[in-house]
Amino acid sequence: MKFLALENEVPDIDENRFTQDILRRESAQAWELMQQGIFREIYFRSDRQEAVIMMECDSLPAAREALNSLPLMQAGLIAFDVAPLVPYNGFARLFGSPS
Repeated sequence: MKFLALENEVPDIDENRFTQDILRRESAQAWELMQQGIFREIYFRSDRQEAVIMMECDSLPAAREALNSLPLMQAGLIAFDVAPLVPYNGFARLFGSPS
């Protein structure tokens, strides 16, 4: 099942908590999740430094568990909204019979 994870800013976070060590560990864990096929695509928004992640997991709890493995999540420095996705079926209105 596909999921879209949108990072949310956590208010009142001291920017000094984003150390090189935790950012390096974050990158390593994101790489591990990519290698496992859980993270399929990862981006930063162009208008602010927040991640957008396309994920593939068996369930919403599994998607949340994967995100919770990120060091920045564990430190309470970031949060995510997670949306389960289904295929768009709107083209059926043009080419298929109504369901």
